[in-house]
Amino acid sequence: MRCFGRFLYVVLQLVWVTTAWPRPQVPCFFIFGDSLVDNGNNNAILTLSRANYIPYGIDFPQGVTGRFTNGRTIVDILAQLLGFRDFIPPFATTGGRAVLRGLNYASGASGIRAETGFNLGDHMSMDQQLANFHRTVRQMRRILRGNSSRVHDHLSKCIYYVGMGSNDYLNNYFMPNLYPTSLDYSPKTYAAVLIADYKRQLTQLYHSGARKVAVSAVGQIGCIPYELARLTRRSNNGSWCDARINKAIKHFNSGLRNLVNRLNNGELPGAKFVYIDSYRSSSDLVRNGASYGFQVVDKGCCGVGRNNGLVTCLPLQQPCEDRRKYIFWDAFHPTEAANIILARKSYNSKSHSDVFPMNIQQLARAR
Repeated sequence: MRCFGRFLYVVLQLVWVTTAWPRPQVPCFFIFGDSLVDNGNNNAILTLSRANYIPYGIDFPQGVTGRFTNGRTIVDILAQLLGFRDFIPPFATTGGRAVLRGLNYASGASGIRAETGFNLGDHMSMDQQLANFHRTVRQMRRILRGNSSRVHDHLSKCIYYVGMGSNDYLNNYFMPNLYPTSLDYSPKTYAAVLIADYKRQLTQLYHSGARKVAVSAVGQIGCIPYELARLTRRSNNGSWCDARINKAIKHFNSGLRNLVNRLNNGELPGAKFVYIDSYRSSSDLVRNGASYGFQVVDKGCCGVGRNNGLVTCLPLQQPCEDRRKYIFWDAFHPTEAANIILARKSYNSKSHSDVFPMNIQQLARAR
């Protein structure tokens, strides 16, 4: 089984070569999210949420870029699966005609709520990322000489990836000493408040021209090394995961799937939304790690303290030797090896338990 897992990893590593297209399946790819998909937008701002130092990027072709993993993120791999020859660049450092191909607006520590992540310093919340996207749309109009119909047609064919919510729990709700939200809301009510805000934001994205939107659920963050390092006993279900956090996340994810259903059924005419069940996929990786070739499912490859999760990867720290054996790169983020599997599931899985109501490959082809 170990040999098969390694063989699978090698095959997946080559996926961007074997799926290279003469031209991308869509004209552009726009990305919104947090540190799971940030590719350098936080590099020049005052924040603790940044990864523009070694050993981050140790396995990335361009070295250190600000990605919060050892290599490619899930959206890097999705871009390659969609046929893009180059990675989608960060909004912070990109201009000119390059914006027509898409931009990454993601920012580490960001969330749906404006106050989320302030404990880590500056960042761009979802609302700020949308404001930056509106600036890009205005720039497109100038590039296309004010032709609004051409801009709208262009944007309607693009893929939009949105992954928000993790920090609204990690760096908000479950930090009662810094944020009042857990005192003001029950987990179920807080999830409903987040979904209401998220609906407003996704609707705003729609009115800016988006029609093909993939929305990622929040992963099983009660099982990341950061949370495992803080647990002193097993939870009620017999695992080392924080069941309280995972239960709260399920309220949000259930609301998000229902929201996708509503948006697809008339609330936003002409739009096609995809729900990526990152919770189920991340849970499957941890529960069945050996079948994917992973040997370590509960510790970061790079970090400090118990489970390498008390402090995240430090500058110049020596990471684990074989990153392919680890699901987690640091206290919070997956390795490239895990990202490859997660990206492929969202791109071409035929199971509605992974992606609903269609996968990203089908979304790209949809009219």
